[in-house]
Amino acid sequence: MSLPAAFQDCLAGLEEQRYVTGPEHPFYACFGCGPGHPDGLRVRCFKAQEGVVAPIVIPVRYQGPKGFAQGGIVATYLDEVLGAAVVRANGHAAVTGELTIRYVVGVPLETPLLGHGRLVTDHGRYVDVEGHLTELASDRVVATARGRFFPIKSGPAPRAGGPASSGSPGSDSAGPDARGSRRRRP
Repeated sequence: MSLPAAFQDCLAGLEEQRYVTGPEHPFYACFGCGPGHPDGLRVRCFKAQEGVVAPIVIPVRYQGPKGFAQGGIVATYLDEVLGAAVVRANGHAAVTGELTIRYVVGVPLETPLLGHGRLVTDHGRYVDVEGHLTELASDRVVATARGRFFPIKSGPAPRAGGPASSGSPGSDSAGPDARGSRRRRP
């Protein structure tokens, strides 16, 4: 698939990071990155010196306030960019454990934007990543993101919010929280 002309210069010479390889891949039908999702965003990322960059143009169908993108869509784009930064850094797909978005200004629709993502710290069991979304023409930051992701390695499938755990004594569970439910220690 070709890129819109606005991105040709800034992405020239960068290699596209292709992680989802076909219909059998677990992320093939992912709303954010999967080429097999009929209504998906199909976020594409390119390998940069310090992480990844992603060309983004948010269509008007994802409008929130007049002329601006709905916040959840912006968060989804940034979630995908941060996830791609994990793949770039360590070669493993990851699930989102935490995601914090700061909306600096309204994110414009139908405007070329660049998503940027990079690994901050690899803690072994989880990684911290950060990124931002900028207007391509002005380089103005419109949103920032920080996240904690759990790389998917060999073994049992991960649960939402973190890697699989036996929950047995000696595991890394933090114990019951104030509501009596079990929470995981990062």
